[in-house]
Amino acid sequence: MTIITKNSKTIYSGTGRRKTSIARVKLIPGSGKLIINGLPGESYLQFSPNYLRVSCEPLKTLGLSKEYDIHVRTEGGGLTGQANAIRLGIARALCRINPENRITLKSEGFLTRDARVKERKKYGLRKARKAPQYSKR
Repeated sequence: MTIITKNSKTIYSGTGRRKTSIARVKLIPGSGKLIINGLPGESYLQFSPNYLRVSCEPLKTLGLSKEYDIHVRTEGGGLTGQANAIRLGIARALCRINPENRITLKSEGFLTRDARVKERKKYGLRKARKAPQYSKR
């Protein structure tokens, strides 16, 4: 989470994680474009309105959806995890812009890292908890 000044534009960054997804987010003052891994956000998130809504929720909550361009570098996991990681990264970057944003974002739950991850498979079981069928005879 750093602040970088480049060509008289200030870049605010934040990192978000969810399951095995990691998103490095940069907010640059601009017109509201979303670029993920070099692609337009709509096409990367497969034009899913739910993924687009989830990933840009912090900006809409603060009314800044047309103020910043969002550049995201994301890897790991699936689209759901990546969209939630982007949301956390944007929220953290918005806290760097103005510490007063933290109160609003915290109450909406955007700054909480969802720590749920897939449970490991145990020996003697088919999955993490699924046991083989019991046979009496």
